[in-house]
Amino acid sequence: MSEPGRAGECPAPGAVLATDGSPQQIALSLVSHTNAGKTTLARTLLGRDVGEVRDAAHVTTSAERHVMIETAQGDALSLWDTPGFGDSARLGRRLAALDNPILEFLASSWDRWRDRPFWSSQQAVRNVRERADVVLYLVNASERPQDAGYLAPEMQILEWIGKPVVVLLNQIGVPRGPADDAADIARWRNALGARPIIRGVLALDAFARCWVQERTLLRAVAAALPASRQEAFARLASAWQAARERQFDQAMAAIALPIARAACDREGLPDAGFRGSLREVGKAMGIPGRDGGTKEAAMSALALRLDADLRASTDRLIAIHRLEGRAAAEVTARLADSVVTDAPVDERKAAVVGGFVSGALTGLATDLAAGGLTFGAGLLAGGVVGALGAAGLARGFNLVRGTTESSLRWTDEFIAALVPAAILRYLAVAHYGRGRGEWTASEHPAIWRNAVEATIARRAQLSTASPWTQRAGGCDPERLAGQVAAMLRDIAREVLDTLYPAA
Repeated sequence: MSEPGRAGECPAPGAVLATDGSPQQIALSLVSHTNAGKTTLARTLLGRDVGEVRDAAHVTTSAERHVMIETAQGDALSLWDTPGFGDSARLGRRLAALDNPILEFLASSWDRWRDRPFWSSQQAVRNVRERADVVLYLVNASERPQDAGYLAPEMQILEWIGKPVVVLLNQIGVPRGPADDAADIARWRNALGARPIIRGVLALDAFARCWVQERTLLRAVAAALPASRQEAFARLASAWQAARERQFDQAMAAIALPIARAACDREGLPDAGFRGSLREVGKAMGIPGRDGGTKEAAMSALALRLDADLRASTDRLIAIHRLEGRAAAEVTARLADSVVTDAPVDERKAAVVGGFVSGALTGLATDLAAGGLTFGAGLLAGGVVGALGAAGLARGFNLVRGTTESSLRWTDEFIAALVPAAILRYLAVAHYGRGRGEWTASEHPAIWRNAVEATIARRAQLSTASPWTQRAGGCDPERLAGQVAAMLRDIAREVLDTLYPAA
């Protein structure tokens, strides 16, 4: 199966359509009033730079064909980017001449030299009438339908073309809730009226759409196609879905890897010796002390590695979505509250502790080191201390934990906090329309944060175990990354279902 975006040959106008299951060419035409964002949406749907994007009228001067997806059987779904309608009322009047060969020749020749933008609009109409199976008509949803003076004459133009039309609401702005999109759709549907050519109205912003919304678009196109096209289009839609699912899986693997690496990461600390043991005991008893900056240096090393991993992950995520640009710094070095200390408990330290607490450790989880060294609850069960003594408990702890030197690691709570951050990072990239240019990080919409937090909260009620909580006694980042990716896939799918229930 080929990937989206491969070029192919265009069928001749009026070619006989296959109805026996053989390969077919299906064409979509993007049309709109000029400077409404057609080329920007084309770039986003195609996943590559096509045409020219500028904030000016009549940037696209001729119809351009691009292949969206192909199948192994040879079917192709094409997208035509066409010149925008300029003076729509005048264009509507000119259409009458296009049905008369002599008048059409005279009018076209005159307009081509004296009014190039108007001539381009006529070519767009001709192209759509001859080539399109379904018309994708963009409107500027940032304005009120009653203020769009071009709407009525352009509806007349589309009726003259006579092809089924799916209306796309563009320039919506930041991602919003389903209720807001539904309200906009209802407003524009009412303004468009009950026209047989209108087969659907969808919200699909060229700058901030998500791939699951494209699935909704494909369903609308399928509903507008004749029966003779359905089998081929089903193959095309299946090919598109497979390509997007691969992209989704690659994205989940990319955001899972830094989480797994952080969960397995450790930074060794030098042996503090007997005085260090006394300082740790003093800290456990609430007596402040100093560690000479070694812990801060270890924390900085952990933070720098995590920062590098997050940047590399984001760069990979950007590339997977066929965007350009690089990630900026995402983690600072001041993450002290998210680091815990894993340290060996030796006989000297255990003996000192025993002197303080008189061996009364049964059932007690005592923090021995600033940052979070605790005796395992299993070793503190009744009778263990009495049988082994403090030194024996220390040897058992070291044996069970496999700890041979002091080290710092990220807390389970911090690793868990990386999950919503990763999902939000994915949403930001997945919604980033290619027409916006190079990737730049921006504030996440509140609707994303709320959906992610609610999804994770629901999952926490069902399960208290996360993949990284089993990391004691050895940690394989690659194996853990696979487990984390599976968890992230479930979370991300539920979030997308929340944000786009119609998809």
